[in-house]
Amino acid sequence: MTLSLSGKIVFKDRADAGKKLARLLKKYAGLSSVVFALPRGGVVVGHRVATKLGIPMDIIVARKIGAPQNPELGIGAISENRIQVLDTEMIRGLDLSKNDVARIIRKETLELNRRIKVYRKGRQLKSLKGKTVLLVDDGIATGGTAKAAILSLQKLRPDRIVCAVPVCALDTAQEIRNIVSALVCLDYPKDLQAIGFYYKDFKEVTDREVLGLLETA
Repeated sequence: MTLSLSGKIVFKDRADAGKKLARLLKKYAGLSSVVFALPRGGVVVGHRVATKLGIPMDIIVARKIGAPQNPELGIGAISENRIQVLDTEMIRGLDLSKNDVARIIRKETLELNRRIKVYRKGRQLKSLKGKTVLLVDDGIATGGTAKAAILSLQKLRPDRIVCAVPVCALDTAQEIRNIVSALVCLDYPKDLQAIGFYYKDFKEVTDREVLGLLETA
């Protein structure tokens, strides 16, 4: 972790970010805690957190719903347990019909189900009663995917959910705090243009890498 000329924190890679993040999460080690990482990038961060804390790791799958003409522009997100989070204001602003949104959701649901099948071998999530869940990703921008994952995990009735990320947009942080027990983060930039700007190495994580990390978790 270093500071750029602009003063923002820059991590070497996701593993480095996970190691730094784990230092802020020491109090959760051994307290019936479990890491739930968001594939794909969050699994690298989550694996390092779980290893440092000596706790198990699983995954929670969520998918961003991108605008038809600009997939990087999030208009919502879906997650397991039939969770949908939609930005109705954004959808109205883009003049998208219900059919437009439904078509994108169907497409992303296929990928969500594929990841569940590949990463968890189709295994369904079980009750988390009595557990402290550390929800880990490589960063939060608008927060749609994180919110969907949080709502999905809430259905499993954990004692508490702690959202833990290396970087989170300042204007999104309070929204996340409102729906979790705690938000643990290393940097809250006011103008987070892209999560990748906070990593020297932000290459795409492959299915093979995810599976390898899950096997050793």
